[in-house]
Amino acid sequence: MLDKHPSDAELRSTFAVLLDSVCSGSGMYTHSGLDTETEEALWSIARAYPDVPDSSVAAARAAFAGQLDGSNVAAEKAEIARKVAEFNRKKRHGRAN
Repeated sequence: MLDKHPSDAELRSTFAVLLDSVCSGSGMYTHSGLDTETEEALWSIARAYPDVPDSSVAAARAAFAGQLDGSNVAAEKAEIARKVAEFNRKKRHGRAN
């Protein structure tokens, strides 16, 4: 577990190292400071090795950009809010589960 939240510069460096690693078949490590979306995109590349599609690399870069600009966490919060609202709606109508 990380002791502190890494800076953007540290995250960029970590992402570059891990992207190179998974694209070359070396795998990756956890507790990198990268968010779930970015790690999942990198794992997708690792699983595809040695036939890594350019679209997978582009998806990893997009996921990482979402981490840096906050859109990944915003989407996650919106999804949680949607699920809570749906649960509450069902609860009000006697169908919660």
